[in-house]
Amino acid sequence: MSAKFYTLLTDIGAAKLASAAALGVPLKITQMAVGDGGGVLPTPSAQQTALVAEKRRAALNMLYIDPQNSSQIIAEQVIPETEGGWWIREVGLFDETGALIAVGNCPESYKPQLAEGSGRTQTVRMVLITSSTDNITLKIDPAVVLATRKYVDDKVLELKVYVDDLMAKHTAASDPHTQYAPKASPTFTGTPKAPTAAAGNNSTQLANTAFVQAAISALVDSSPAALDTLNELAEALGNDPNFATTMTNALAGKQPLNQTLTELSGKDVAGLLSYLRIKETHLGILLGVKKITSSGTYNATPGTNMVIVELLGGGGAGGGSMASASGKQAFGGGGGAGAYLKTMLTEGFNNVFVTIGAGGAGVTGAEGGNGGDTKFGNNIVAGGGKGGSPMMTQGGGLGGGEGKGGVAYGANIIASTGHAGWSGMAFDVTYAVSGRGAESVLFPGGQASETQTVNNGYDALEYGCGGGGACSRSTATAFKGGAGSQGIAIIWEYA
Repeated sequence: MSAKFYTLLTDIGAAKLASAAALGVPLKITQMAVGDGGGVLPTPSAQQTALVAEKRRAALNMLYIDPQNSSQIIAEQVIPETEGGWWIREVGLFDETGALIAVGNCPESYKPQLAEGSGRTQTVRMVLITSSTDNITLKIDPAVVLATRKYVDDKVLELKVYVDDLMAKHTAASDPHTQYAPKASPTFTGTPKAPTAAAGNNSTQLANTAFVQAAISALVDSSPAALDTLNELAEALGNDPNFATTMTNALAGKQPLNQTLTELSGKDVAGLLSYLRIKETHLGILLGVKKITSSGTYNATPGTNMVIVELLGGGGAGGGSMASASGKQAFGGGGGAGAYLKTMLTEGFNNVFVTIGAGGAGVTGAEGGNGGDTKFGNNIVAGGGKGGSPMMTQGGGLGGGEGKGGVAYGANIIASTGHAGWSGMAFDVTYAVSGRGAESVLFPGGQASETQTVNNGYDALEYGCGGGGACSRSTATAFKGGAGSQGIAIIWEYA
């Protein structure tokens, strides 16, 4: 007896499946439709392009290969209880373009609607036989899937078996909690902590670092750092076990206090030089060196007759990188270093306002900010370095332009224009370096460039140095150049 109920590929479906096999582009079956056949059981035809009387079309609930037969694909649709009021006599599968791929008939079944007084959720399955299931994409949108009870029960059972297996392995392990130390002879890692015992505690309580440090501090009290260990005390005494006797014998031959020494006591360096009638040549006696890193008024140490002033301007920021289209790279040049100036002043140097130049600020996708000028008063100036500029390139070539160094002016012994930053360099669309910030005359802290894909520039590390340029490749995001470092004033005071 011939089959009454069956499914077949339509001519369109057969052609698309053959094309998928030839081109290697899988066929995507996405929807199933049901219909009532116009009131009678229809006979499926390969020439059909639509159902006889379609009643409902919706996304597939499941599409999978039959585990018992690898040449069969099973498509499934779940019809909720809120839809119905018609007979189901025919089914059809459609691809993503809406073309009818397969058509079939089925035993007549009435799908009631909940409003009719009876409702049910009905699952409709359709089996599609093909010579190669590799040419059909088995992918379902989880946002539209309705899970059947069997599917949920299977997943719950699968999860239970998995959890039971994990628990059995955990229980059988000799040391399942390796992050915890054993109670007997534990070996701690990380930073273990314990309560701090009271000062003078002499029990078996653990002594943590706070307790030990407090005990050492009590022993050392206010001793200077150079004499706060037994070894330092022994060395200070010349490792002499008879130090008292040695000192007594040494003091026996000291110079008695006389009028000359009395007059010299209490005098500063300038007073001693005047008393001894010594006239300094060259620079004189160095009283001290002051490093000034924030703006404010400079007041010379009493007795200062001359100063040598060294100034460094603030470093320029590295250039930001612009957003780059596909296949293109954008770079920022390195920031320039601040200028250097050195001058000697024998007058007018006291109570002078010193301005420390700020480092240039990095800017996203644009030229970096300039470094500020460092000034001693208003007329002795070490200019700030200039910010690096951005540039776009495709393939290889130079990237962002370098920042120029600052310029110094005013009375000086030595003046030097700040070093310029480096340009970026693109070797191809995958390998490049951004511009390196310039080193200052006094400090090697310009930020070096690195091979980068996308990154902000690196900030300068030392006084007066330029920041590194930013880099981006095939990205819609712009990046910020590294900040330049602030300037500094160094004042050498001589009597």
